[in-house]
Amino acid sequence: MPALVSATGVLGFLADEEPELKVFALKTLNDDIDTVWTEVAGALSQIEALYEDESFPERQLAALVLAKVYFHLQAYNESMTFALAAGPLFKLDAPGEFEETIISRCVDQYIAVSSARHTPPKQSKNDVALPALTTTFGPASLDGSALISPTTPFSQSTLPSKSLLSRASVDNTILDPSFQPAKEGRSASVAQITDDSTWSALESAIERLFESCLNEGKYRQVVGIAVEAKNLDVLRRVIKRASEDGKRSATKAQEGTQGPAEELMDYALSICMDIVQERGLRTEILRLILDLLNDIPHPDYFAIAKCVVYLDSDEEASALLRQLVAKGDNNAVAIAYQIAFDLYDNGTQEFLAKVIKSLPSGEAAPKKAESEQTAEGAGESQPLLAGQENSSETAAQETLPEEVAKVYRNVRSILDGSATIKLNLEFLYRNNHTDLSILNKVRDSLEARNSIFHSAVTFCNGFMNAGTTHDKFFRDNLEWLGKAVNWSKFTATAALGVIHRGNLSQSRKLLEPYLPKQGGVSSGSIFSQGGALYAYGLIHANHGAGALEYLRTMFNAADEEVIQHGGALGLGIAGMACGDEQIYEELTKVLFADSALNGEAVGLAIGLIMLGTGNAKALETMFTYAHDTNHEKIVRGCALGMALIMYGRQEGADSMIEGLLNDPDPTLRYGGILTVALAYCGTGSNKAIRKLLHTAVSDVNDDVRRIAVMSLGFILFRKPGSVPRMVELLAESYNPHVRYGSAMALGIACAGTGLDEAIDLLEPMMKDPTDFVRQGALIALAMIMIQQTEAMNPKVTTIRKTLKKVVGDRHEDAMTKFGAALALGILDAGGRNCTIGLQTQTGNLNMAGIVGMAVFTQYWYWFPFTHFLSLSFAPTSIIGLDHDLEMPSIKFHCATRPSLFDYPPEQEVKVEEGPALVTTAILSTTAQAKRRAQKKERAQRRESMDVDTPVVHKPQAPAGDKMDVDDDKKPKEEEAKEKKEDDAGAEKEGSPSQDAKKKAEKEKVGYEIENMSRVLPGQLKYLSFPAGRYKPVKKPTGGPILLHDTQPGEPKVLIEEKLKKVTTERAPVAGASSGAAGARTTPRDAARSLLNNWSAARGGSSIQDINELLSLTRESQLDTGASNRAVSEGRRAAGDGGSGSGAAAAAGVLTAVDEDNEGDEEAPAPGDFEYFTDADEEE
Repeated sequence: MPALVSATGVLGFLADEEPELKVFALKTLNDDIDTVWTEVAGALSQIEALYEDESFPERQLAALVLAKVYFHLQAYNESMTFALAAGPLFKLDAPGEFEETIISRCVDQYIAVSSARHTPPKQSKNDVALPALTTTFGPASLDGSALISPTTPFSQSTLPSKSLLSRASVDNTILDPSFQPAKEGRSASVAQITDDSTWSALESAIERLFESCLNEGKYRQVVGIAVEAKNLDVLRRVIKRASEDGKRSATKAQEGTQGPAEELMDYALSICMDIVQERGLRTEILRLILDLLNDIPHPDYFAIAKCVVYLDSDEEASALLRQLVAKGDNNAVAIAYQIAFDLYDNGTQEFLAKVIKSLPSGEAAPKKAESEQTAEGAGESQPLLAGQENSSETAAQETLPEEVAKVYRNVRSILDGSATIKLNLEFLYRNNHTDLSILNKVRDSLEARNSIFHSAVTFCNGFMNAGTTHDKFFRDNLEWLGKAVNWSKFTATAALGVIHRGNLSQSRKLLEPYLPKQGGVSSGSIFSQGGALYAYGLIHANHGAGALEYLRTMFNAADEEVIQHGGALGLGIAGMACGDEQIYEELTKVLFADSALNGEAVGLAIGLIMLGTGNAKALETMFTYAHDTNHEKIVRGCALGMALIMYGRQEGADSMIEGLLNDPDPTLRYGGILTVALAYCGTGSNKAIRKLLHTAVSDVNDDVRRIAVMSLGFILFRKPGSVPRMVELLAESYNPHVRYGSAMALGIACAGTGLDEAIDLLEPMMKDPTDFVRQGALIALAMIMIQQTEAMNPKVTTIRKTLKKVVGDRHEDAMTKFGAALALGILDAGGRNCTIGLQTQTGNLNMAGIVGMAVFTQYWYWFPFTHFLSLSFAPTSIIGLDHDLEMPSIKFHCATRPSLFDYPPEQEVKVEEGPALVTTAILSTTAQAKRRAQKKERAQRRESMDVDTPVVHKPQAPAGDKMDVDDDKKPKEEEAKEKKEDDAGAEKEGSPSQDAKKKAEKEKVGYEIENMSRVLPGQLKYLSFPAGRYKPVKKPTGGPILLHDTQPGEPKVLIEEKLKKVTTERAPVAGASSGAAGARTTPRDAARSLLNNWSAARGGSSIQDINELLSLTRESQLDTGASNRAVSEGRRAAGDGGSGSGAAAAAGVLTAVDEDNEGDEEAPAPGDFEYFTDADEEE
């Protein structure tokens, strides 16, 4: 039938009395509606009358024609309504613009209505205490005088119009490109469904759409719509349907591969963890996935473990481990160990303690535990396993066989962290690539008598050697260490905790010289004692074990504020997230003492102990006391503590956030912004971002604006690419605090990524006119470039040179040099084996890392907080373990060039060139003295060969009394020319540098990596396991990976643990022998006196005198860092000149000693005055 040219005649049939003609007219119009819709639009009222006429037989056809006309009129809501009324005549699978538009409209409408009808679940057991906050923040008055209701989430509060969050979230277009630009358009985009018939028609259309997707196997589309619509019934139905389809399919899945249901649950789990922002919905979905996973015969145990950790369900975690151990085979045991590693990696101390408590131990377990305890030191794992006794008594009745009991003991050792900590310590120790020459350069460039510079070198050393137990720098520089005073001494002692982090069994022995003595009688500085307690906590960070009881005892026994300060910090770090009420009460007592010094540390410690618990009692106490005290440091400590208590609470923290942000005290508003950062960390929440950006440009306080911009990094660190675009304009703000905040936000969010966009923003900030902005830019660059090789990012070499230049620049500001020193330490963190990890290898939030980074940013107010950054250092290792938790000697294959992920080369130590030689005028009297000296030397050589003094050959001055000029310069220039000619000739013959270039070009792709080696996060995708005896139980994610042994009966070759052979020495103490300056000067004085006697005797000394002189200079070496280099030079001189040149070597050592410790060249000591007459000269 030819297409209609005009619809005038056909429209006339609509007014006819015969229904058949009306139906014919509608069918004709429907076929050619795209060409004649402009004419049909004038007859809409007639067609609508036909649709509303219940006696008309083709009402659905009339609805379809109406839908198409309204579609062309761009009235999409009306079009969708009539399309739904058309029922089956509306073809979902028809290819056309009309169908696609209406289907997408239906989906949007379904999502909007379904999510609005979704009823959130009841509060979880963890949130029960939160309603008590209603009495904490402001009066809950009903007269409207209060700005907010304490129980209303800040995203729904009725704030004044100046707050962006006073508007409904769907009406806020800021940073949400999915919203239309005008409110009317957005409101019109979702039709108001008033009757049930339209909703049922919409549901039936969506069901038809779902069915067509399921028939084609497109399960993921349905899952996405179901999650967005918050319709968990559909989600459950789709996963079950996928499971049934997988069973019915003729092609049976191969062993070890996932079926469609398992793949679908992995997909649902990934979008739930990465995309869903609402905490309550995420919990619902995870609970549903967990229930479904438990129903599958062969589930993904690692997915179950991920759900269990997020849901904080310790009962299901222990049940899962029991189930795997009960299977008995080696593969199931290896999976159980791997899950235990994942649980430790992602769980809190409180959660892990509950899991351990509910696990059976077997008869032999208590004995084994005791033997491990004594081997590791006084009760290293006692408090974490405090509840084991009851479970052991109940489990003892089971009388498990020894093999099963051994498995449970191993699982327990993994869960309490001792296995992971031990493996990481071994990895960092054996792969330590710290470049001490960089550290020495920083030390020589910064004046140690300035406390900020001394602390900077301390932090640089701590970060570079974090976790490696390598404290050689401190032991070699005791004199430099002795220059630390007061809080610099506190910081330097605490750095030992960073260096020895994880060295649990030796921690007490290591810190023994500094730790306060029990009983109150302690010698030594109170700053060293306080720093030692802080260091003790850092060693046991997030692994309280035996440390908590000792720290509590020391903290309660301390009378000095400084010791209490260090004890509180140590308690907080070691007892992180343990929720111990007794420790909380003891800390609160000290808080109420109203000491400004202690208040800051105690407020932080309370937050660390109650980390993420949302404890209403602690919040109310701290909020009230923050208003009662007059000390700003206490208010800041309480604000920081409240933010930590709300870690990860998301919507649960909203009421507290609003209460803090509306406080007139800027320090509490600062705490409110930090609470937003920690409560919503890693979520990418739009409402949190809007709040931070609004505060960043509207608050009157610079500190609050700075932390608001900085907090963007915590919210968005899972989407680092979006941060540079967001802070691009803020980085050019007129306010230096905002610029600093934007720099740190880039560093936090893009840490370890080497993101070019972030570097491009930070490079101009290194030349900012404000010193602390330059400091922030340098630190942020180091965070971004950590573990970046030159092959991955060529800018890393330039940045390293810039940092060294800034440190050595005498004209640079102290703040900037401090930042550069920190940056050099961060770049080489953990012996170049650590990155900054704010999320774990399995993708969950790294609680310790986030908290460490958050407290590190507070170094702005208190330098000792800088050490907290070490908590975010994550070893980048791959450690293969068999089912006995031993390390077999295996190799992994890396399918890339070795240079791409190799360690950076160590810096070449350049001999410092002195100032250019100036042509020296030589007096005639000097020339005569030289001639006389040479004559005497020749005479002495003839008389005695006991001592052979090296002769200095210099051109003799011509006779006469005129002034002579030294012509040494000419031969030097000639030598340089000859050297250049030789080099050029070598290059012509084929220079080694050209050979190196050829080798680089021919570098083979693919190489072998030993077990327990460094593997960068970007390197994991290139890793593969060669076919052989061992197979991994899951895809490698870095860290400990369990291997399934396919030949358990065969003998195996294990990797030898190097750390077992090392004996930990006590920490070095500056000036320990006598504690006075005289102890340092005595060896030098003795050496000088011996040298003077020897020179006076001229030829009469013996080899014994020289040996004694050298032994005295060795004693002097232990006392001063500067003499180290001189001694080595002296020894080289002794080796070159034989036994006869020992005196000259000793003299070189002594003259190299820097008395002023400033690197200045020493003035030569005048010799004895000798008078010669002309008669003597003639003789």
